[in-house]
Amino acid sequence: MIHIFNFKNFYYIYDSGSGSLHECDKDTALYLKMKYEGGAIVDLPSEKIAEIEKDVAELKGNGLLFKEEVKTYPLKSNEVKALCIHICHDCNLRCRYCFADEGAYHSEREFMSEQTAKKAIDFLIEKSGNRKVLEVDFFGGEPLMCLQTIKNVVAYAREKGGKAGKKFLFTTTTNALLLDDDAIDFFNREMENVVLSLDGRREVHDAIRKTKNGKGSFDYVINNIKKFVRSRGDKSYYVRGTFTAKNLDFSNDVIFLAENGFDSISMEPVVTDIDDLAIKAEHLPRILDEYEILCDKYLDKYEKGEGFNFFHFNIDLEGGVCLQKKVSACGAGNEYFSVVPNGDIYPCHQFAGDKNFLMGNVYDGALDGQIREKFAANCLFTRKDCEGCFAKFICSGGCSANNYHFAGDMNKPYGITCDMMKKRIECGMHVLARKKAGKR
Repeated sequence: MIHIFNFKNFYYIYDSGSGSLHECDKDTALYLKMKYEGGAIVDLPSEKIAEIEKDVAELKGNGLLFKEEVKTYPLKSNEVKALCIHICHDCNLRCRYCFADEGAYHSEREFMSEQTAKKAIDFLIEKSGNRKVLEVDFFGGEPLMCLQTIKNVVAYAREKGGKAGKKFLFTTTTNALLLDDDAIDFFNREMENVVLSLDGRREVHDAIRKTKNGKGSFDYVINNIKKFVRSRGDKSYYVRGTFTAKNLDFSNDVIFLAENGFDSISMEPVVTDIDDLAIKAEHLPRILDEYEILCDKYLDKYEKGEGFNFFHFNIDLEGGVCLQKKVSACGAGNEYFSVVPNGDIYPCHQFAGDKNFLMGNVYDGALDGQIREKFAANCLFTRKDCEGCFAKFICSGGCSANNYHFAGDMNKPYGITCDMMKKRIECGMHVLARKKAGKR
């Protein structure tokens, strides 16, 4: 299938079968939109139509347009490849939008014992089969409240993994409140990636991300994050913000982060049912416009030699992961699991605490076969609403947890997220085309 879209005065045709993106003129876009997508009637000279049809036939002959979509099998495995270890269910912030109930996950506040964390490592090694590279994400709550435990568990995993012929890659997510020199040194030595939470401008960040005594946390964390980024070298990190209904002008927050020296940035829409913060259908026109505003600002920075990496504009149409992985969804509940402080296992961190998705415990090492099979069977092709969507091979049908929590079914894509995703993909394609052309 093809998708015809424009970004202001630029017109594009994306072919989902081949993954090809073609820039075209306005007449070509409107004619093809009329012919294949039921767009408005356009009256063109016969010579122009003949030219368009000739170009289309040539591209089609070269497999770059109207290429049949490959119906490949999802790439599934019974080998466990990754764990999200909830090293604590507590936090030193009280962010209003926190999906994890300000770190407590709707239960008691608790830390994972070192014994349980090491048992999770044993579980991962035991269940990993022939996989040589294993991934562990230390999550919370706030992981830096348990830094010594993390250090000990990383050392344990390195030792045990070495004996078993496994290599561990570690990541962590932190609010940076406790990010001191000791933590920075440890992260730079041991963490493959670090995600640091900062929502952008002071007034935006402090309105939501407050300390336990109700004060804003901006002044406490921004200098810690700056110091960390300066020390990070060429190792991976992301400064991750969240926008809500309160700051629909989030492009200003992204640019604020970039101008503060952060060159790897993500800005995610909030996932919450808190009425004054939640993203609703009525907000979508403003949000979609804001992505276009951000796209222009992003390209302006790029042209000035001040470019940065914005996660949602990273579109790789020439390489990237293979098609089997693209249709397989994220692997949660099948190859990837979340372990909470008492050792209970859930499909991922967004299902943690929901007893309907309790899959086992690291101390007994067993996994609920029925739940696992449900997630193993889940893929792009079980999400029927995705069949006619141009973005399906890029987004893989969205997040299973978001689909479940907001649409009531893992296989029912959440419409608001879909609309934002499609706009981000179009912006990302525009960015890719302009960079390849070397100009706006």
